[in-house]
Amino acid sequence: MLRIENVSVSFGGKAALDRLALEIAAGEVVSVLGPSGSGKSTLLRVVAGLQPPDSGRVLLDGEDLVSVPAHRRGIGLVFQDHALFHHRDVWGNVGFGLRMRGDSRQEIERRARYCLDLVGLAGYERRSILTLSGGEQQRVALARALAPEPRVLLLDEPLGSLDRRLRDRLLEDLAKIFDELRVTALHVTHDRAEAFALGDRVAVMRAGRIVQVGTPDELWARPADEDTARFLGLNVRDGTAVRPEAITVRPVAPDQGGDGVVRRAVRQGPTVKLEIELNSGETLEAVVAALAHPAPGDRVQIEVDEHGVSELSVEGPKALHGFDR
Repeated sequence: MLRIENVSVSFGGKAALDRLALEIAAGEVVSVLGPSGSGKSTLLRVVAGLQPPDSGRVLLDGEDLVSVPAHRRGIGLVFQDHALFHHRDVWGNVGFGLRMRGDSRQEIERRARYCLDLVGLAGYERRSILTLSGGEQQRVALARALAPEPRVLLLDEPLGSLDRRLRDRLLEDLAKIFDELRVTALHVTHDRAEAFALGDRVAVMRAGRIVQVGTPDELWARPADEDTARFLGLNVRDGTAVRPEAITVRPVAPDQGGDGVVRRAVRQGPTVKLEIELNSGETLEAVVAALAHPAPGDRVQIEVDEHGVSELSVEGPKALHGFDR
């Protein structure tokens, strides 16, 4: 188990992490979801041993890592920019950590071949890093991180530099790899779809704190507060969160009035996101799956399924930023 306990870090008097607390069980993937500047990367650097905390502890299987140097923590790192050695070929990159650890040639060969096969790069051993696509480079980075069999895998926006097609493909492959290996992983991202796809649980982070933790279904059904609901992409109205898929939209004739007018309609694969300006002046987002859907300028009638509405706490989320000791 990885336990992050009351960790605080400040830069120039400004808190990047504020008594942050989080637990990750063995074999669990936790995605930390938050906007830029919320402290996600600082959190990974503290766990990796690249940033000392001002206060608090990081424990792995009960061991306090405060005095353990980064290279001895048994932690694998995958960065957004790959951080590969361009002067080494694929084999040289994947086997690097194993050589530094002093593994035998036979063990290096066994692990490197296994990991390259795992990430779909069997046969790429002697390819130059410079000849690989962005997605292939990220697969090499993943294989390199997995080769030493890390106790914990850390992923910092691993798909952020890839185009949508490559992101979707690698996202699916990552989920399968994590399921197969039952790896313990901490993954940070600002992308909701990525967090929901990879995380067994998702921790929503804001201003250096974890404000809510739950499964993707739990967060989508019951966001803790208005800011969290909006960040997840839900509608916020009158102290409630309304899920876009719970809204039924029906076109009406212009002379029938209706509840509002469609301002935007954006296809997102099998669904279409509608932005609707209500008669009150408020904006509401709905998601429809039909091929035929209201177009911008159409007046519509709105119906909301009560099962898609959840009450928001007026006090906001309860503090999740510290363990009592």
